Amino acid sequence: MDPLGVIAIELVDPGDVDVRPLIAAHLAHSDGSAPKSSNHTMDIQALKAPGIQFWALRDATGVLGCGALKSLPDGTEEVKSVHILRAARGRGLARKLMEHLIGSARTRRSGALVLETGSNEDYKAARHLYLALGFEFCEPIPGYGPDPNSVFMRLALDPAERWPQ
Repeated sequence: MDPLGVIAIELVDPGDVDVRPLIAAHLAHSDGSAPKSSNHTMDIQALKAPGIQFWALRDATGVLGCGALKSLPDGTEEVKSVHILRAARGRGLARKLMEHLIGSARTRRSGALVLETGSNEDYKAARHLYLALGFEFCEPIPGYGPDPNSVFMRLALDPAERWPQ
């Protein structure tokens, strides 16, 4: 077994009964962290849309985390719905999940990963992790506009790929 206690990170249906409480916790966290106009969290139905892949991270006790990738028309993918249950935080699980998402995007030859996350203190640990993984701050990504409650980040996966000028 993995030293972090992870048994599997697997593609699942976001509507699965054991995943629903995790998505509810993710929605509750984001609802309490930013104004509605700045909340870009996807619910179960949105996570089932074509072009989105959704993973659950499990250990022997059940589902502890999730993350998704949304294919964008420009050949990049957007990181969505990364969440680790509060009781499971501090074990390196978010890093493990993000490394899995990065590897999956590389396997599909995505040019880059992009993401939007909160700019407030609630998202400080997430921003720190993304920076540690090589993401860089960038201008708003496709589908978003400038927002003081949002931070946008990008990780180039193909060395030849460049951010549009």
